[in-house]
Amino acid sequence: MVQQYHLYTEQDHRTWKLLFDRQASNLQDKASTDYLLWLQELAPALQADRIASFRQLNQRLWSGTGWSIEVVPGLIPVGDFFSLLARRRFCSSTWVRKPEQIDYLEEPDMFHDIFGHVPLLMNPTYADFMQKFGEIGMKYADDPNCERQLERLYWYTVEFGLIMERGQQRIFGAGIASSFGESNHIFDDDITIHPFNIDQVLQTEFRTDIMQTEYFAIPSYASLFRSLDGVEEHLKQMTLAV
Repeated sequence: MVQQYHLYTEQDHRTWKLLFDRQASNLQDKASTDYLLWLQELAPALQADRIASFRQLNQRLWSGTGWSIEVVPGLIPVGDFFSLLARRRFCSSTWVRKPEQIDYLEEPDMFHDIFGHVPLLMNPTYADFMQKFGEIGMKYADDPNCERQLERLYWYTVEFGLIMERGQQRIFGAGIASSFGESNHIFDDDITIHPFNIDQVLQTEFRTDIMQTEYFAIPSYASLFRSLDGVEEHLKQMTLAV
């Protein structure tokens, strides 16, 4: 599949611009330093005025960290997802939400996939984390228990992760970075932010149909990458115990 750029309407471009402008401004004092840096550095391939061109983004990603965008029709089998990550390919849809869906979607659209996920793929350590996560996933994709624990890790880091910077929590997870509501919600008084602990993450359930109430804050991207050694050992012990 390919991005059929010529099929985007002017309404699609206006919706993209509204989403981009609003969230780029909203994240200035909330997102991680690296996320904001690479969001800026990816321009003009990634900007507000026009929907991002995957061809242009792939040129930047490939020259930066060897990643590229793989067009998918929507949600794909988890084994295929792991395989793509292991080959440094990040899957993305190409559709843009409707104006009436600005603040809520049941299934991630292109704005979530690209604005939320792609900037940090330019960070070498984070890019390596994503590849290694995919490689581990491929080893255990046929085990439902292991798969569920990997889903929790992905959810609480790649999608809804926070990072500590100078004693303050900053956003790096795409599910927060691409959501106006979620990126403001994390500063509410009724949420819980845990220090990142891999054993706790792997045992913590999540829901996809509500604003999150629990988050985990990693100390650094390097520590996130190193945590995968513990994840792999944990999954190995799980399978041996069966």
